[in-house]
Amino acid sequence: MQDLKDKPLSDIAEIIRNDWVKPSPYAVQYIDAMAQLRSINDNYYADTAYGVVCYFLANANGWRGDTARTVKLHLKQLAGLK
Repeated sequence: MQDLKDKPLSDIAEIIRNDWVKPSPYAVQYIDAMAQLRSINDNYYADTAYGVVCYFLANANGWRGDTARTVKLHLKQLAGLK
C-alpha cells in the first residue's frame, strides 16, 4: 500500500470504499463525509473532520486486513489517538 502521509481524507475514503466490500451501515455516513474533506482540520457542515474520523474508527471494527490496519493506524495518528 502506498504511503498515506500526504493523502487528503477524500483519497483515504476512496481507499476504504475500494477495499471494504460490505461496509458497516453505521460507517458509511462517515466514509461519505470523509470523501468531502481534505485534512483533519476541515469541517463537514457542523462536524469537525476530527469527529468524523473518530466516529468512522468507532464503527469500522468489522473492516479487516492489511489495508484496514494501515488506514486505521494512519487515521488514528492524524487524530492524535493511541
